[in-house]
Amino acid sequence: MQRLEKFVDPLPLLNTLQPSNKTRNGAHYDITMEEFPAKLHRDLPRTTLWGYNRQFPGPLIEAFRDEPVSVTWHNELPNRHILPVDTSIHDLDKLPTVRTVVHLHGMETKPESDGHPDAWYTRNFQVTGPTFTQRTFHYPNHQRSSLLWYHDHAMGLTRLNVYAGLAGMYILRDKHEASLNLPSGDYEIPLMIVDRSFHPDGSLSYPAQPNDADPNLPNPSIVPAFLGDTIVVNGKIWPYLEVEPRKYRFRILNASNTRGYRLSLDNGEVLHQIGSDGELLRKRVEMEEIGLQPAERIDVIIDFSELEGQTIILKNNLGPGADPADGMGEIMQFRVTEKLKSKDTSNLPVNLSYVPSLKQDEIKTVRYLKLVGSTDEYDRPLLLLNNLKWHDPVTENPQLDSTEIWAFINTTNFSHPIHIHLIQFQVLDHQTFDLERFNEDGTLLFTGAPQAPLANNRSWKDTIEVPAGTMTRVIANFGPYTGEYVWHCHILEHEDYDMMRPYRVITDERKDKK
Repeated sequence: MQRLEKFVDPLPLLNTLQPSNKTRNGAHYDITMEEFPAKLHRDLPRTTLWGYNRQFPGPLIEAFRDEPVSVTWHNELPNRHILPVDTSIHDLDKLPTVRTVVHLHGMETKPESDGHPDAWYTRNFQVTGPTFTQRTFHYPNHQRSSLLWYHDHAMGLTRLNVYAGLAGMYILRDKHEASLNLPSGDYEIPLMIVDRSFHPDGSLSYPAQPNDADPNLPNPSIVPAFLGDTIVVNGKIWPYLEVEPRKYRFRILNASNTRGYRLSLDNGEVLHQIGSDGELLRKRVEMEEIGLQPAERIDVIIDFSELEGQTIILKNNLGPGADPADGMGEIMQFRVTEKLKSKDTSNLPVNLSYVPSLKQDEIKTVRYLKLVGSTDEYDRPLLLLNNLKWHDPVTENPQLDSTEIWAFINTTNFSHPIHIHLIQFQVLDHQTFDLERFNEDGTLLFTGAPQAPLANNRSWKDTIEVPAGTMTRVIANFGPYTGEYVWHCHILEHEDYDMMRPYRVITDERKDKK
């Protein structure tokens, strides 16, 4: 398809969804998944998408700490998928083609509201998966302020359902954050960044098989990764935003299937990072460039005060196509052309929050967890965690309120963003090892000393990049709920097949062995 012209459509601003009703027990929302057409670019015909409340991204939900929220997620999607479904994995040939379940990424909630991959359901709840228990999900919001996001999590279909449009943002606020007087209101803007490809008729393009596919492969057949050739921000392709000469706060999410980004401003100005996945950092960090893997979030302030009349591009310096000539090296454009409506009295604080270290906790268990490359019976790539598949028995059983260290050992030749449901963790360090030696004889020979995480990754996280040939250690306290959750690579093509494992928080390890 001919390259679409950049920066011709204004950035859509997300409106906050109002609750269906609100009682002393909290706010309730009814949100419906539907198919709908959307105009993503001035010169592109309308695109058929799936969205929450017929929106892409889905409606913005805003909540406050300790004020619970409940959501009934209604599935009113058609019975046929708009993307190619591989039924050769996870026995999908025996299941309905269209299934959904919503995971609120980053939320601490009971397992029945977590969006377990097997808790899927079809249109109007007609058919449900083996772990489905309830139509309405409950979110306690008993955690720090942060940018979370909700997206589909159905077993074997996550990559397709999210790519079709089933993703939205959820902002949790608290009193401490409000006391910092950060840019707010019109000057706080959520940004959901994704990559997509399109056919000339505007329809989504997603491969039915890997390139140069063996004719003996199933058709459709899952691909090991997906990189689109177009950037979409808040539902518009390469948009622009007109801003005033003042400070703005941007809550940025990478909701792409596979693509990671390395963000910077083309005028050399720094990005003032104040938060990550689990929200506020201890101190503000000045970043010339910020890496952002799938599912990671960053909270940054850009100061346009001295840039009146200028045009600035948010750049991407990572991955195939990141050269501006190839198109994927640019995300969106800022135009400092709006008149200052009022004096900017917001703050750009250095000290942000208290983040207690978990290093002083008693460490109950240290788990060494390998990220492994393999192949299936069709000789397709099969990526696994600890050489186990999704349906193998649970092997990680942290006890409630115990602190553990999980050491992810990446024996593949590319990075994986690892996400653990239920908890926020702290990154301890990264340490390189001789990958060639490991793959020859299994010897873990470290080639350098442990390196502390970058300054902007030293707060609470729920997703972290584990580079190739590296052991990345994280520390977490497991609670406040018991039950079955999951951990997985957040490259959605990997998560679907088969780089996801269940884990179970238990009260007594002996009970799990019976």
